[in-house]
Amino acid sequence: MESSPAGIRPADVHPVEIRPVRYDHPDAVALDALVQQEYVERYGDGDMTPLDPRMFVPPRGIYLLAYDGGRAVASGGWRVQEDAAEGYAAGDAEIKRMFVLAEARGRGLARRILAALEADARAAGRSRMVLETGIKQPEALELYASSGYAHVTKFGLYRTYDDSRCMAKPLTGTAG
Repeated sequence: MESSPAGIRPADVHPVEIRPVRYDHPDAVALDALVQQEYVERYGDGDMTPLDPRMFVPPRGIYLLAYDGGRAVASGGWRVQEDAAEGYAAGDAEIKRMFVLAEARGRGLARRILAALEADARAAGRSRMVLETGIKQPEALELYASSGYAHVTKFGLYRTYDDSRCMAKPLTGTAG
């Protein structure tokens, strides 16, 4: 059997499975620790947004992990977020903890998780997907822009931070 340019034979490639888990599932906790470490490296501190596993329980949210050969390699979730005092609107679903392990990047996993989150939020009756990211995550900004997200007025915990960027995408009238 011939090897690909990267030395991986087709038989060596595992199908990636995306499945819902609790936010406090051990694999989710492990990936969350890694994303926090990445935030520290990029911004000097972790994400201070308070999150509770109950925020990601359907129909008010979901938390997804991508598994490759039984190993969790990517994550992402959405939660209902409608606090007008923080700049959210009725019908908003907020993306949290989108992350792909460095060695699994470039395979479209974030895009697959994002599409699954959008479909789930739409099915739950949410009308808009919102997210906050930062200028030191250009790959995230590029992913969201190429997936139909546009910059909006800042909201949430980091709305007063200069390096924060908020984006949104309508979920109504779209197929994905």
